[in-house]
Amino acid sequence: MAQKIAVIDYGMGNLRSVSKAVEHVAGDAEVQVTDDPRLIDAADRVVFPGQGAARDCMLAIREHHLNHAVLRAAADKPFLGICMGLQVLMRHSEENGGTGLLGLFDGEVKRFDGRAMGDNGLPLKIPHMGWSTVHQAMPHPLWEGIEDESRFYFVHSYRVVPEDASLIAATTDYGVRFTSAIARDNLFATQFHPEKSAATGLQLLKNFVNWNV
Repeated sequence: MAQKIAVIDYGMGNLRSVSKAVEHVAGDAEVQVTDDPRLIDAADRVVFPGQGAARDCMLAIREHHLNHAVLRAAADKPFLGICMGLQVLMRHSEENGGTGLLGLFDGEVKRFDGRAMGDNGLPLKIPHMGWSTVHQAMPHPLWEGIEDESRFYFVHSYRVVPEDASLIAATTDYGVRFTSAIARDNLFATQFHPEKSAATGLQLLKNFVNWNV
């Protein structure tokens, strides 16, 4: 029986590109874009994409009654968070003067301060947008076939600062060295967009589809 992969739809994710990229590597698996908690609960693995402002994302998650479904999926099945799908797993964001998040992990989401200088002597632009090198901070099945220091595509103004350093699966330098992926048990989440990261990103998604937790 073909496995089912749920891509969570709460109205703010980059759903088409994410679902198409997952479908491209998923083989016989059925990819479902859904906001139905029952389908998320029934899925074999879950992708949680997102973009936009933290407060708007949290409002949308609550309006779609997805809080508990996301946390259940993150607790007991292969789970991939992307961009805002990483950030909202933390406890709190300083965005909008302070926004409470899902609180799966202790940690803050902080804005790049805009004071860091690039190699050209000019301030680094915020948001951080474009291709950057990702340093693998731990071995992990989702890094299989991906060279350390490979480049992935980013679009973000905020970065996660987890309290537990053992969560950090990758780091990236953009004026400050920040956490660009986390991992714990069945969960992996990235600040970068694998669905926009060409062959390297597709390899990570393929690894997720084949990940035996």
